[in-house]
Order: sequence, then structure tokens, then C-alpha cells
Amino acid sequence: MQKILFGGNLVARIALGLVLGLVMAQFFPALAQQLGFLGQFFVRALRSIAPMLVFMLVLSAIANKQVGSSNQGLKEVLGLYLLGTVAAALVAVILSSTFPSTMKFVELKEAISPPQDVGEVLRGLILSVVDNPFNALMNANFIGVLFWAVCLGLSLRAAHPSSKQFISDMTDGVSFVVRVVIGFAPVGVFGLVAQTFAEYGLESLKDYFHLLAVLLAAMLLVMFVLNPLLVYWKIRKNPFPLVWLCVRESGLTAFFTRSSAANIPVNMALAKRLKFDPELVAVSIPLGATINMAGAAITITVLTLAAVNSLHIPVDFSTALLLTLVASICACGASGVGSGSLLLIPLACSLFKIPNEIAAQVIGVGFTINIIQDSAETALNSSTDVVFTGAVSLARGQGEL
Repeated sequence: MQKILFGGNLVARIALGLVLGLVMAQFFPALAQQLGFLGQFFVRALRSIAPMLVFMLVLSAIANKQVGSSNQGLKEVLGLYLLGTVAAALVAVILSSTFPSTMKFVELKEAISPPQDVGEVLRGLILSVVDNPFNALMNANFIGVLFWAVCLGLSLRAAHPSSKQFISDMTDGVSFVVRVVIGFAPVGVFGLVAQTFAEYGLESLKDYFHLLAVLLAAMLLVMFVLNPLLVYWKIRKNPFPLVWLCVRESGLTAFFTRSSAANIPVNMALAKRLKFDPELVAVSIPLGATINMAGAAITITVLTLAAVNSLHIPVDFSTALLLTLVASICACGASGVGSGSLLLIPLACSLFKIPNEIAAQVIGVGFTINIIQDSAETALNSSTDVVFTGAVSLARGQGEL
């Protein structure tokens, strides 16, 4: 069983699952939709174990942390997260202004109640912090999970060594369960691809090809231009080996799971294989899945400006800059699961006094291109977690490529 699940190259096996899924969707569409259960099972398993993994990793890292070991490194990673998210929103503003998109507003099938302003998001985040810890774990409230893990980790810093060892053993146990789930990734990808292309194809994207092209162009620019520049700034070496490796091994799986939180185990395994600072990785990777949301900032910015262009609302330079900040704040409040950024679009739309009825229709447009948009967004978000963590580790002399 171990050889079947963990033998061979995971990327190659995922690629094989992708190809087989496309073939199944093309020639046996009815069967492909039924086999989509395999993908749903895989993603559900990942999302279910992810909160416990985050909790145990952060708890263990802080409880067993040596004084003065990686505090500065974590600050550097957080700085890159913030800088990268704001810069990504700025890239989206520039591309949207250079190649303006428009959209046809669509009818929503059900009512959506998005937050009304940034203050409401911040209030929600603060309340999420003090959520019941068991409720946070059950509902995948990662802000709450992180808060309680940090509190318990700090309180256990003075615990007996045997207690700390027990925490480490529990963390290893949860990590093993995650590795078993990851072993089924090729089967999960097969089911996800087969169902998606059998049910939707690409017809739903035809009317919004230009909008999707701007979104993807912005994400590719951030992934292969902006991120390498930031990495070079930290390590003063060729950044592309690190960037390409992270995109290939982290971004690929995130593209199909569409969940930054669910991709945490993949990122942790990659960082461990590259021998990055383990104490830094244990905190920065789970934290990045919650707050490092460059892709979400791009989605919020591009869709908001497409609505602005459709309504013929003029945009001055100062408002565009303000939009980048608002989109960045909204992105940090986006959920670590699929489509988390779309419900935060009305916050950015409120800058231009676009009513919530229209903003809700922008969300509807977002869902029509969601098949590719959310996958690409998650691939950028998740791979960037490892890229920035690796940049700081390499700059501090830890890790190898």
C-alpha cells in the first residue's frame, strides 16, 4: 500500500490523472460526472484534516521553539507577504487600465449577503479570533485556529520535556494522516478534472474570455516577474529555480484542489525536502495560507474595475491607489478555501458607490469564470507561500535547491 500511495513522482502521477480525466470527460461524459465523487472525496478529506494540521504544527513549533531562533525570519516573511499582496493589486490595476474589460451583468440564482465595508470584515476577523477553539476546528476558522494554537503554544513553552515530546508525536501523527491523503492526489485530480470538463467544458467562459485573460495575465506576471524580483532582492541569486520548483510542485496541486488551506501539506513537504528552516516553515506556511493572498487581491481588483468600466465610471489615480489597498485588506480576509475572494468584491465596489445589487451581479460573473479563475488564484497564493518562505530561509543560509 505504501508503495502504491507514495511510490514514484507525485507530479507525474498527478499529470497522468489530469490526462485520464480529460479523456474520460471527452469520451464518457456521463460516467465522468459520476466519477467526480472521487475528486469531491479527496478535497473533502484535505479540507477536513487541514485545520487540525495547522493547529498542531503551530502549537508544536511555538511550544518547542528555541528562544531567539526565527523571530526575525518570520518578520521578513510577513513583510514579503504584505508587499507581494499590495504589489499584486497594483499590477492588476495597471493591466485593467491598459486592457479594460467589461461585463454583462447576470441574474443571481440566490441572494448573497456580502459584508458592507472594510470595517465589517475587520470586525468579523476580530470576532473570529476569539471563536470557540473546537468550533474553529470544526468550521475551518483558520484565524481562530491560529490564535488558539499560538496561545496554547506560548503557555506550553515552560512545560515538561515529555509533554513537548507528546505534542511533537501528535504532530507527526497528524502529518502522517495528511501524507496518506496526499497519496490519493492523482485519483482526486482525475475525478475533479473529469467532472469539471464533462459538466461545464469551456462554453461558460466564451463571453468573458477577455476578462479571464486579464486575470490570468496579472497572475502570471506576479508569479513569473514580480515574485522573482522579490526573491532576487532577498537572496541576490537567480530566483527562477526556486520559483519554478514551487510553481510546479505546489502550484499544480493547488490549481486542482482550489484551496490554500488544503495545499498546506504539499507546501510543508516541499519546504522540508528543500531543507528550509523548519521552525520558520511550521509557522509561515500555515499563516501564508490565511493572509498571503496575492491572487485574491488580483481577482477583487480586476472584477471591480471591469464593473467600473461597464458602468462608465471615471477612475482617477488616487482612487486606483486606494483600490489596491482596499483589495489587499479584503484579500487578507479571504477564506482559505475555494472562491473565498468573490464575496469580498462588494467591498471594493463600494469605493465607486456601486450599489450592492450590481456588486452582487459582479459576483455572479465571477462564478461564471470561477472554474479557471479560482484555480489559478489558488495556485498563485499557495506557491507564493513557499517562494517567500524559501527566499527568507535561503537568505539566512538555510535550505538548498
